[in-house]
Amino acid sequence: MNTIELKQEINKVLENVPEEALADVLLYLQHLQAKTPADIKLTINLRQILNEDKELLEKLAQ
Repeated sequence: MNTIELKQEINKVLENVPEEALADVLLYLQHLQAKTPADIKLTINLRQILNEDKELLEKLAQ
């Protein structure tokens, strides 16, 4: 998906987000906007690692 398509999909989803959650969504987007591209990349990579190793991490936590 290109940037325009992504923004359109985000807008579609936002139309169905409960009103109570909109403030949290806005706060999250503002927080994300304040991050550097390097910080965003680091966060994405960390999330990917955690998702890939979820089972292993759950076993280690027991």
